[in-house]
Amino acid sequence: MLNEYAYCPRLFYLEWVQGEWRESRDTVEGRAKHRRVQKESGRVPGPDETRKDDSAIHARSILMSAGKIGLIAKIDLLEGEGNRLTPVDYKRGKRPDIPEGAYEPERVQVCAQGLILRENGYECSEGVIYYVESKERVAIPFTDELVKRTLTLLEYAKKFASLGTIPAPLQDSPKCPRCSLVGICLPDEVQRLSEDDDGELVDVRRLLPARDDALPLYVQEQGAVMSKRGDTIEIKRAGSPPVTGRFMEVSHISTWGNVTMTSQCMHELCDRGIPVCHFSYGNWFYGITHGMTHKNVELRIRQFRTAGDAGASVAIARRIVEGKIRNCRTLLRRNNPDVPEAALEELARLAKLASEATDAGALLGMEGAAANVYFSNFAGMLKASPGECAPAFDFQERNRRPPKDPVNALLSFLYAILAKDATVTLLSVGFDPYLGFHHRPKYGRPALALDLMEEFRPLVADSAVISLINNRETTPDDFIEKGIGVTLKPEGKKTVIEAYERRMDSLVTHPIFGYSISYRRVLEVQARILARHLAGEVPAYEPFCTR
Repeated sequence: MLNEYAYCPRLFYLEWVQGEWRESRDTVEGRAKHRRVQKESGRVPGPDETRKDDSAIHARSILMSAGKIGLIAKIDLLEGEGNRLTPVDYKRGKRPDIPEGAYEPERVQVCAQGLILRENGYECSEGVIYYVESKERVAIPFTDELVKRTLTLLEYAKKFASLGTIPAPLQDSPKCPRCSLVGICLPDEVQRLSEDDDGELVDVRRLLPARDDALPLYVQEQGAVMSKRGDTIEIKRAGSPPVTGRFMEVSHISTWGNVTMTSQCMHELCDRGIPVCHFSYGNWFYGITHGMTHKNVELRIRQFRTAGDAGASVAIARRIVEGKIRNCRTLLRRNNPDVPEAALEELARLAKLASEATDAGALLGMEGAAANVYFSNFAGMLKASPGECAPAFDFQERNRRPPKDPVNALLSFLYAILAKDATVTLLSVGFDPYLGFHHRPKYGRPALALDLMEEFRPLVADSAVISLINNRETTPDDFIEKGIGVTLKPEGKKTVIEAYERRMDSLVTHPIFGYSISYRRVLEVQARILARHLAGEVPAYEPFCTR
């Protein structure tokens, strides 16, 4: 981690203190080119033993520590003879064209290895950096200046780790685009949100991918069995050929009803950090299986502390409710040509009141009033063709538990899917999804996930319902009445999930940062902005509101 601190103190803090990690092309290639040296081989005699034997030493992947200075390292290769050893550090790229032969982080890293060897009684005057791509060895002398710089950086790293305050992001740095954690760090976004309103706004670079490479996997066929086959997940179904997909292409899995999984498959999913979300056959999101909890305890401490502060909680909750109301107004304005101007004015008024609310109870009242106005005009956004489809999709009011008509069945189903995605996103960031700032904790209710999804209900779930009905992708035959409720048939669920995923994958221009990313990526960005607010890096949580 000393390498990371020398490169960027914020990167060190994210990885070492908060436990963040994300693969990139560089990290994957680097690990692949390290495979040979990662296999332990050879033996390093003790320092006293080597003084009696001058035979050559050639050992790979050696773990050593130095308690006095507080360092531990796995050295790729140790070369030498007698009591004199030289650490060799492998790097994936080409030798840089600079006088030192290597950048400072690499020189500091190999010097730290030399200091560990010295504390263990070996003589070590230089190290070597081997560049795999250009096949060049660069000698790094351990000068007094380099040793002093290494020890200074070590002390700074220890200090920052103990302070509990994340270092500020680099400003407009060329280091950021190639950093694997840039989508977690959000350097330009944090700077933009922390700027004064009167100051000159700095352009925000889109340093994170617009879309995720990995996508959700949905399994709803009853009796399906998921198992591991090499690097792929195999889904066996009665009377049908198995379906396979690569683990690396799956972000998370959602199952409905009687779907089982082998222990080997579950172990692989946990090891890769791929959560499994469990739904009842009736679409109730009742659980999630995942590996070890995110290491960012620091974030959860701040989350619990803020949730226990009524004023701080309301400050976040009012931005969430304001964002939801503004997005509801935008959706009505875009999709209901006959919406009364009075309804739009009332939603604008309620959004402004919500932004100024200081009481949680009053905020709930404003949210309820806005929902009443919104759903009173929701039917005007549905353009079902005349005939048998019209009565089925005749929306009168919002109802649930159970939904009593097809439109409400669609809304409830997609809200459950959106809550699942919000829960998975929050867990990946390091939050506890069960403790919110607007929604109060209740047994089994992911309150923070419900907070996060509020501003996305109209933009994602409601928008998908409107498209499904207006484009006649769903029909009355996709639904079944059960008692006083209505639910989707399996084929209907598949159609609805496809529409939802299309919406989540569609690109949208971020109103604050100006770049285009998918709604799924926006959900993660918003969760990380909330984390940055709790850390004190940005003054307020900014909701995502389209124009």
